[in-house]
Amino acid sequence: MPILPTPPLLPPAIPGFYGLTRERLGERLAGQGVPAYRASQLFTWIYRKHQRDPEVMTNLPLAFRQEVPRLVDLSLPAVASHLCTPDGDTHKLVLTLGDGRRVECVSMRAERGLTFCLSSQVGCALRCSFCATGLMGLQRNLRAEEIVTQVLVMGDLHRWEDDSFNLVFMGMGEPLANYDAVMDAVRILHDPLGLNLGARRITISTCGLVPQIERLAGEGLALGLALSLHATTDELRDTLVPVNRRWPLRELLPAAQAYGLRTGRRVTLEYTLIADVNDSPEDADRLAAIARDLPSKINLIPYNPVPGLPYRRPTPEALQAFVERLYPRAPAVTLRQTQGGEIWAACGQLAGLGEGS
Repeated sequence: MPILPTPPLLPPAIPGFYGLTRERLGERLAGQGVPAYRASQLFTWIYRKHQRDPEVMTNLPLAFRQEVPRLVDLSLPAVASHLCTPDGDTHKLVLTLGDGRRVECVSMRAERGLTFCLSSQVGCALRCSFCATGLMGLQRNLRAEEIVTQVLVMGDLHRWEDDSFNLVFMGMGEPLANYDAVMDAVRILHDPLGLNLGARRITISTCGLVPQIERLAGEGLALGLALSLHATTDELRDTLVPVNRRWPLRELLPAAQAYGLRTGRRVTLEYTLIADVNDSPEDADRLAAIARDLPSKINLIPYNPVPGLPYRRPTPEALQAFVERLYPRAPAVTLRQTQGGEIWAACGQLAGLGEGS
């Protein structure tokens, strides 16, 4: 199954600051007659001090401060919609991009801290059969600045009270199908003068694009890798995750194993449990066997309903039976507690259509 390229999106006349690595920002400034070291100063003010008004950047020359809006675009996307769960732990933001398209991002607070779920595309081309985003089709890739600004908007929402948050590329789109922009965003966020996010606090999810997994392993960053498995046989996975027809399990699992060994990170096996589809004892046995062969952990996700799709969430008894079947056969198992289902912010429910205040 080929991954079709999206039409190129023309760059804006003024480059977006948030899509520039510090090196590229220095090159941009030098090309305009500004010393390249000003890039580090701008990074510090904007990412470390969370100040975006050049007028408050008092260690910069006044003439340069006045020139900044002409050199780079510091604006953030407009928030078209903000929904929050009654307990206040989950927020879904719908952002309006420069071309009018919309993309969703989600912040979730749990015992382990704050997590921001990022989108990498408007829609998705992979059409996993149980996912709302896949129903949109692929409209376009996001630029790096459109990824980074999701983090900034959510950080602003929480007033930057928790600087140890985690990032997961598990929102709209297939991150590895937009590889270059995603990695540019990761490098900007990872930069010590950027948000200084450690690689171990960033997880990239994929449905199984083998060449890109292999490329990611060579980046020199110990990023978390989450593999959207969802089935333990090619026959079922061809239906649930159609990209499996291009890279079946016999190619995907060795690539995931190699990634884990090279980075020293356990690969997370994401497994959405769907009633009477992939929740049998035999499914559990095969999943445990796959997990044992990898440096991995299993993250079980009870299916989150999507209008118009025929799938159902297993009963609590069926979920418990599946978990118990995995123990002690699998090395590590967690059952994800659904957050945001009531505001259509849970896994598989993002479709850029949220409404709210």
